[in-house]
Amino acid sequence: MALSGLDIYKLLPKTNCRECGFVTCLAFAMQLVKRQALPEKCPYLSEQAKSALDAASRPPIKLVVIGEGEDKLEIGNETVMFRHEEKFHHPTGLGFIIEDGLSSEEILKTVNKINALSFERIGCLLRPNLIAIKQNGDASVFAAAVKLVKEHTNLGLVLISKDASAQRSALEIAACGKPLIYGLDKNNLEAFTKLAVEFKVPLVVSLQDLSELSAVAGKLIAQGVEDLILDTGNKNIAEKIWDLTQIRRRGLYRSERSLGFPTIVTIEDSADRFDPILEAATYIAKYAGVVLIKANEPWQALSLLTLRQNIYTDPQRPLQVESKLYPIGNTSDKSPVLITTNFSLSYYTVLGEVEASKIPAYIMTIDTEGMSVLTAWAAEKFTPESISAAIDKYGLKEQVCHKQLVIPGYVAVMSGKLEDACGWQVAVGPKEASGIPSFLKNLQL
Repeated sequence: MALSGLDIYKLLPKTNCRECGFVTCLAFAMQLVKRQALPEKCPYLSEQAKSALDAASRPPIKLVVIGEGEDKLEIGNETVMFRHEEKFHHPTGLGFIIEDGLSSEEILKTVNKINALSFERIGCLLRPNLIAIKQNGDASVFAAAVKLVKEHTNLGLVLISKDASAQRSALEIAACGKPLIYGLDKNNLEAFTKLAVEFKVPLVVSLQDLSELSAVAGKLIAQGVEDLILDTGNKNIAEKIWDLTQIRRRGLYRSERSLGFPTIVTIEDSADRFDPILEAATYIAKYAGVVLIKANEPWQALSLLTLRQNIYTDPQRPLQVESKLYPIGNTSDKSPVLITTNFSLSYYTVLGEVEASKIPAYIMTIDTEGMSVLTAWAAEKFTPESISAAIDKYGLKEQVCHKQLVIPGYVAVMSGKLEDACGWQVAVGPKEASGIPSFLKNLQL
């Protein structure tokens, strides 16, 4: 259970020695609450106090790892219900289901298709995380499918089967990659527990009733299985959202250790191409740690990955690029110069339109702490003075022989002051980035 600042203060020596770097022990305690200092900073902390602080500092939602190496998936370790309170730390894992009844050629084709799902958006690489193999045949067919998938992907694996013997065969092939085993129920509880302990892999606990789910999870923890992921089975969207919210709430606010784990949702196939994506989007927005779907078309994956990126960015620290002068294409000293902010979305939107115009140009990004154009202008961070300073800082005069800048249309009001401040001619560009290609084609330098 989380401790307050006063609770932590009572555990400290109360000497105000300042060796921790803070003026008083109370000030140090308040920094510990905010997680902006470590207990080790206090040289006089007793072992009992250290143990109490360690227990209190454990995340209410346990971190669980699936897979290995650079492609491993980390989920959990969340500390808030709502993104604006702090941020969400570990993005929802997105995985695609392959059934073992497919032919080897079909399985391989699907794996290669999933491996190719990679998109770049505002400077970030977006990729799925998992491939789930679902058993429909006998144990040998399942094991063969797992072996084939493992040999052709670096993504984490999810092994979906209620047959403990089939899971054992699959784990003997894939356990080194730390797959997730999925299929535990009341009938195979003991066998699956042994598998999780023996192979040291995470385990999905799947029961529809939350109280029963909590009880079984508690028993598994007592038996040494702590890498758990919770599932409440097949339900409609409203019921599922309720379950996901209650699990998160009880883990965070009630410190229920048996529910302090990430969750997983499996979405059934549908004749409609959009329904599974809309359902998956709902669960990404509301607390699912892993979402497994069959739909694996690029447009379906991109929509979910884009949503996930938007939700799991830090709302207090906008994505931003380095502030500098960027040459786009085969630039020369006669190339136009476009001014924008260092907000990633602004920069990459302008970049895409400049590339589409096929006219070599410079983009100069102004350090606005990641704010967009209008926001930065309103906050007085995108100003004639900051632009003038950037012209000198990035040596723009040495790069081009003309003295003309292009500013965004939404801040046309600053054009006169900018000309006075820097001595350059200012052209007002389009308000929307989509107008950049035609604007550049008609621009007279």
